[in-house]
Amino acid sequence: MGRPTKEKSLRQQDVIEAAIACLEKEGESALGVNRVARELGIKPPAIYKHLDGNAGLRRAVVLAIWRKYLTYSQEQMAGLSEPHALLRAGGHATRNFARLHPALYKVMMQFQLQPTEPDAAALIQESLGLLKKSLQLYELNDSQLIDVMRMVNAAIYGFISLEQAGLMTLEHSTDTSYEVMLNALIVAIEHIRHESA
Repeated sequence: MGRPTKEKSLRQQDVIEAAIACLEKEGESALGVNRVARELGIKPPAIYKHLDGNAGLRRAVVLAIWRKYLTYSQEQMAGLSEPHALLRAGGHATRNFARLHPALYKVMMQFQLQPTEPDAAALIQESLGLLKKSLQLYELNDSQLIDVMRMVNAAIYGFISLEQAGLMTLEHSTDTSYEVMLNALIVAIEHIRHESA
């Protein structure tokens, strides 16, 4: 990673990129002003000119991770229009991102984005839009759409959380189980769609 030669040339983006690099190398414990300052070869007070301490650093990093995740997911779903294919692609994109960037995914999922904050609200809308893109093709009404979104999120994020925690210890392929779960979600969505038709 290119580092600024002087503290005066430091940009907020430099700090965020350094924090993400620390996270990727060392895990969540590396997400702090002091550790990031060492990564950049500067003194911690220089970071405070760009971000409000550890809380501000974490928030900025989480927003950057969400952008990275959404870009990755959109790339994986590009060119698809069939609802089952979109749902599967989205499910695989989320799990693959978590596998490629386990520390980033954990930090991202532990931080609650606030819809009252403009930059966070934009990411929330983009994330919901990605999910809605596939689910609306099922022609769900508003209540059904909310129920299905909650079910899909709980299943996918729950599976990944258990997997990352090392709690799936039975001798059976987790890849197979994940496919079974995605197929079951598709069946459940069809059931919900026809329930009040």
